[in-house]
Amino acid sequence: MANALMSGASFIFLLCVSDLVSEQIRYSIPEELEHGAFVGNIAEDLRLNVWELSSRNFRLISDHIKQYMEVNLENGILFVNERIDREQLCGQSSTCSLSLQIALDNPSEIHPVAVKILDVNDNSPSFTKSEFYLPISEIIAPVARFPLESALDPDVGTNTISSYQISPNEYFGINVQTRRDGSKSAELLLEKSLDREQQSTFNLVLTAIDGGIPQRSCIARIIITVLDANDNAPLFDHEVYRANIVENVAKGTLVTRINAADLDEGTNAELTYSFTNHVSKRMRELFKLDPVTGEIRVQGVLDFEASKVYELDVQAVENALDRRAGHTKVMVDIIDTNDNAPELDVTLVSSAVREDARPGTVIALISVTDPDSGEYGHVQCQIPGNIPFKLENPLRNNYKLVTDGILDREMAPVYNISISAWDGGSPPFSTDKAFSVSVTDVNDNAPRFTQPSYNVYLMENNTPSASIFAVAALDADLAQNGKITYSLLGNKMRELSTSAYVMINSKNGNIYALRSFDYEQLKHFQINVQAQDGGSPPLSSTAIVNVIILDQNDNAPVIVSPSTWNSTASVAIVPQSMHPGYLLIKIIATDADSGQNARLSYQLLEATDPSLFTVGFLSGEIKATRHLLDKDIMTERLVLCVKDNGQPTLSSTTTISFTILSNVTEKTYERTETSRQSEYFGDLNRYLIIILGSTTFLFLGIIIFLVVLKLKQDSTIAENDRRRNSTDAFNRRPGPNEPLNYTGPAQTQGYRYTMCLSPESSKSDFLFLKPCHPTLPFNDLAGRDTNATK
Repeated sequence: MANALMSGASFIFLLCVSDLVSEQIRYSIPEELEHGAFVGNIAEDLRLNVWELSSRNFRLISDHIKQYMEVNLENGILFVNERIDREQLCGQSSTCSLSLQIALDNPSEIHPVAVKILDVNDNSPSFTKSEFYLPISEIIAPVARFPLESALDPDVGTNTISSYQISPNEYFGINVQTRRDGSKSAELLLEKSLDREQQSTFNLVLTAIDGGIPQRSCIARIIITVLDANDNAPLFDHEVYRANIVENVAKGTLVTRINAADLDEGTNAELTYSFTNHVSKRMRELFKLDPVTGEIRVQGVLDFEASKVYELDVQAVENALDRRAGHTKVMVDIIDTNDNAPELDVTLVSSAVREDARPGTVIALISVTDPDSGEYGHVQCQIPGNIPFKLENPLRNNYKLVTDGILDREMAPVYNISISAWDGGSPPFSTDKAFSVSVTDVNDNAPRFTQPSYNVYLMENNTPSASIFAVAALDADLAQNGKITYSLLGNKMRELSTSAYVMINSKNGNIYALRSFDYEQLKHFQINVQAQDGGSPPLSSTAIVNVIILDQNDNAPVIVSPSTWNSTASVAIVPQSMHPGYLLIKIIATDADSGQNARLSYQLLEATDPSLFTVGFLSGEIKATRHLLDKDIMTERLVLCVKDNGQPTLSSTTTISFTILSNVTEKTYERTETSRQSEYFGDLNRYLIIILGSTTFLFLGIIIFLVVLKLKQDSTIAENDRRRNSTDAFNRRPGPNEPLNYTGPAQTQGYRYTMCLSPESSKSDFLFLKPCHPTLPFNDLAGRDTNATK
């Protein structure tokens, strides 16, 4: 039968109405619908395409523990997910509804939905007892009224009790009254005077009928006993007593005092005050009636939010045997006070938000309620102002927490948000509620090197595969977004990729040399290092590593002038008339190293006559220290050592032979003049001619020998130059007081010396030559420094 009634109610009330009022969608459905019953089409009412429900992350949010409603995302239909019992959900409240919220993303939207639950007649009325006993005196006049026990019906509205009926009889009728709260009560009417002698008892059937379709009912038996005697009933001063009382009064506070009088005398006039059966147990716990004085006092805690008015049915009963009674009502109006703090209900849409979330992203839905009335129930909310969030108030007492700024996980990974709500009382009541929102990481930070560029000083002749340096980069992001990988960018050095010289450990940034470096071939090079994180898309940064090769003293000095053969050189013919300080020759040496490793010094190790020559310690100039003597030998041999200033010191030695030719031109001239004057030509002249001729042939032989030797040396030097790869032979220019130290190989051309005629040439038939300046390779000087040839 219940299913049949429910089906009939569904046929009548299953007309769901969607109405957008203040951005709220409203539906109405009857209770007790089966699972899957249609409620409404959310997609149509929101003017959305069905495919948008999934793409915009459609969510149905309910404040109830049970999920009474659900939405089919394939067609947008809102349907019943679990059977709804209106009486269990809302009790005796005249209105009953489910509050839902619809959340959408992109853009963020919140739509409140109210589903009104309509009552169906699924409960039958019931009496607390099946039989009631009512004593009535026979002398009571007709039209007397006797309150009857009311039936109870959990349904509301038209489905609750609508009428009472009594079984047909000639003495009694029924009077149905509507109470202030809309409920029905029944009174038994005496329509005809009673005669106990004719009939002392009556058995009547009382029927309570509700207004549902179909109607439901219940019955109770009323057993009436006719009493004899007492002819006057008690009468109250007022038909209705009214009282106003504040809800937070103390226990024992007097509400009102009732008073009734009985015209009878003796025990028939003694009255006892009490509540009638219409007063519920809950009311009896709140109010206490003194049976003698008629004072009604507060004995429980009154709550305006529970009930705004209390209707108490009071009777005054005689102490006589027939116990006649008088009846009245006491109406107690409760005055509201600000005794309730606001209630906050926070529903987190998401407990975590990406740090690149756009402003306006919905974080939480907040519902605020205050049971108080008027200004007491007007609630305001706020959050701290120093966080990138704000509250929006699309509907009264409904807020949504959205982002209102740029989030940065590296600055603030978690926000502890406290929401404060306060009402309009004086003083106001407030409520605070706190929750946490974490910020999830996105790859918004590129790796940062500790320096934009690094200088690495590496000694040449290093060990291959050894670590030469380590770069380090930091990334403020987390997990994979902060995982750094190092790599070399593809720049080239000497037509080779950087990877041919160095490699880098992709995990820790250690840089390793793949070969041994030679300062004389490569003095510095540059590495571009990239640090890239593991985000998607990845971010990267670069740093420059300048590798500076440091010189090591690994090259011995090389003597380039004069030309040597097997570390031996034969040079110019020295005139016998040289004076102290006379420059014989300048030793020129070069060192492929640089700095102190290429700073050269010259030392005379061995000499045929140590007193005849001196060598400049830094200049390498060989000068005469005195005049030649007749006893000096014709050939002088010098052993020179050239050393650099490195650690350890490296050196080279050479042997230079000087041939000293006796200068006889002046003497021959003088003797010729003497001979002419004396006109005498003897044996002495012949000796002189022989000596002069021998000397001439010897001089020519020496010149031819030197020319042949020079040609061989030039050929050897040219062949060596073709085998060398370095093009940085001369990268160091000497100071004004420093000897020329060439840092590269000798030129492939022959050396040229600038010579001047000796003064002795004018006194002799022979041509004597002397250097105009310390002997230097002419081609080299012309190409490097014009000042060196002046």
